[in-house]
Amino acid sequence: MAAISRVWRLHRGRYLKAHGIFIVFVFHLCLQCVTGYLSSPHVGQEPPYSLDAQPVIPSPVVPAPSSASPTDSGSYASKCPSGGECKRLPADCISCNYHHNCSYGKPASFSCKSNNGVHCTGESGQQQTNFSLSIACQFCWQLEPSQYRCSNSTNCMTVACPRKRYNATCQVLDHVHCLGKRVFQKRLYCNWTGGYKWSTALALSITLGGFGADRFYLGQWREGLGKLFSFGGLGIWTLIDVLLIGVGYVGPADGSLYI
Repeated sequence: MAAISRVWRLHRGRYLKAHGIFIVFVFHLCLQCVTGYLSSPHVGQEPPYSLDAQPVIPSPVVPAPSSASPTDSGSYASKCPSGGECKRLPADCISCNYHHNCSYGKPASFSCKSNNGVHCTGESGQQQTNFSLSIACQFCWQLEPSQYRCSNSTNCMTVACPRKRYNATCQVLDHVHCLGKRVFQKRLYCNWTGGYKWSTALALSITLGGFGADRFYLGQWREGLGKLFSFGGLGIWTLIDVLLIGVGYVGPADGSLYI
């Protein structure tokens, strides 16, 4: 009886030790993901601003540098409509004295003038050079994403832990007016596609998944060879891949998104 008790205690100790090691491993893996996300660089990420707070940034009136000098007026005069309303001119066609002494998100008026070689009219239809432009008081990087265009990265993983970001160069659209630099940096999440279709991958997984056609299509040739020579893992691997591709867990090997 004493021998049985010692054997039971020995197996119980091994059982608890194995479960303890597994719990520590899972906890360490989660901690690495959280630590990697918190320690990832956030260069170019802008501080959040709230519309309710309405911060006021006092500063002296600083004339904004003209986007084109008089010597190269021909370069922008070609894309500036002639005879149109001054307030509707693109930002490259006018020079404004933007000041920062305004409440964020509130309309603010700025004095502007058309560049050399650009002719525009006021609301009355008469030609004028100096006019007043009313826009929302916000910097260019605070605009809605639909009001600027950013470069896209094709060398970062869209599915990763933590989720990957990349430094993008963004430029405001021509007809949008804002404060500050019209070309700025933003740190965006990886979001690009390599042309792989989810429906095609799922169809291949259901019909030819036992031969690894779905994995070959996604660029995962090692897994495809494994499924091919194991006949889809005797059907088990095929069923698992159908579920994983169906929920979007298995994606292209290049890290892109489905289309």
